[in-house]
Amino acid sequence: MSGVILDLIMQIIGGAAGGNAIGAALKNLNLGTAGNTIIGAIGGGVGGQVLEHVVPLLGSGNVDAGAIVGQLVGGGVAGAILTAIVGAVKNAMSGQQPGS
Repeated sequence: MSGVILDLIMQIIGGAAGGNAIGAALKNLNLGTAGNTIIGAIGGGVGGQVLEHVVPLLGSGNVDAGAIVGQLVGGGVAGAILTAIVGAVKNAMSGQQPGS
């Protein structure tokens, strides 16, 4: 399997986990399990690719433990951020106040 595809899979897995983690931690931003997973996976994939270009040591086929952890963490953070943003926008559009 190509290193680039492996990197993307790790980022998507990390993003899905990050999306669900932020949904569980901040109930007012929760999009439901499926919503958190999908939005987190998208954020992890896109954000992970951006991070890979900013920090080249994380990607391009490196399969050592540090690179894999970096892909998972980078994807997780990006997935959590996108899930939080989408949750906040959803709440704003529905007229729901943060924290309520």
